[in-house]
Amino acid sequence: MASEIKTVGIIGAGIMGSGIAQVCALAGLKVVLHDISEERVQKGLSTVKKAVTKEIDLKRGTPDISMYKIYWHGGDALSRIMTTTELESFSDCDLVLEAATENEEVKVGILQSVVKVLKAGAILATNTSSISIKKLAEVSGVRERFLGVHFMNPAPVMKLVELIPGYAQEEYVETVKAFIESVGKTVVESDDSPGFILNRVLIPEVNEGIWTLGEGVGTVQGIDTALRLGSNQPMGPLELADLIGLDTVLAIMEVIKAGFGSKYEPAPLLYTMVAKGELGRKSGKGFYDYSTGKGVPRQLPELG
Repeated sequence: MASEIKTVGIIGAGIMGSGIAQVCALAGLKVVLHDISEERVQKGLSTVKKAVTKEIDLKRGTPDISMYKIYWHGGDALSRIMTTTELESFSDCDLVLEAATENEEVKVGILQSVVKVLKAGAILATNTSSISIKKLAEVSGVRERFLGVHFMNPAPVMKLVELIPGYAQEEYVETVKAFIESVGKTVVESDDSPGFILNRVLIPEVNEGIWTLGEGVGTVQGIDTALRLGSNQPMGPLELADLIGLDTVLAIMEVIKAGFGSKYEPAPLLYTMVAKGELGRKSGKGFYDYSTGKGVPRQLPELG
């Protein structure tokens, strides 16, 4: 039987990686957070520090007993996060989760490198939002203990984690399910299909919103307001695209199109904005301009 997960390695200290590190540390687990440079990994750690401090302040004194676990673990959460630029630091991890950019070639290179330092029985996983788990498992070197563990963005807030077993043996699947539940998330198991469950449904809706904007049917503000108020969604498709990252939206759409055909064609405006480096919040500009802090809707001529 696969052992209990007590130490988690995370490859990638960006938005997703740092968010997952925060979730794990607040749940009482040891974390090894990795990126390719000291600057990147420290930036990720700084993000976690700010978020954990805010979390503790919000929970302090709450009458809700269920929050005390977060509070007391949060008190020393940062001391449980070790940062590194060396893959060898993962040698004692029970689970190593790759959370790098949504690029198959990049992910394959990372997985083939990190597998060389894993201890016997350690589980290897990817946080990919669309790439085939079985395809990655085939090149991982640990086919029977490789899984898709897809946290949603932002990881500290969103309750769902998609679990895609691929070829993994049942003992490892059960161990990872227990890990996901131990950090306060809800597990939904998905078949290894392009986009899995959530993004198979969600990202085409986002893409349709971009098509709608590009065709001049509505403005950025009009489209997002229509979806927020008309279907009771917390944010509209264009605002959501900015949060996810337009490059990630495009990468997912291309995977879905490759799997299901041209009816999932990415919107031309999406291609244009990615080519211009206007990727949403992370670049400071997408369908909204974030230069003043709060996102201000942009107009179509400026976007095209």
